[in-house]
Amino acid sequence: MFSWGILFLIVAIIAAFLGFGGVAGTATLAAKWVFFIGIILFLVSLIFGRRKVD
Repeated sequence: MFSWGILFLIVAIIAAFLGFGGVAGTATLAAKWVFFIGIILFLVSLIFGRRKVD
């Protein structure tokens, strides 16, 4: 999941450097969403993965 976020971030940086404002904004937004969803899923798995099952 984080690899997708990094990919969108790289696309956003390249698009911003080349002057494509709409593409850069969209890729930045996608990178932010993927990053935050990855963090949320990581925290959920960290919390619920440590429970003991009897």
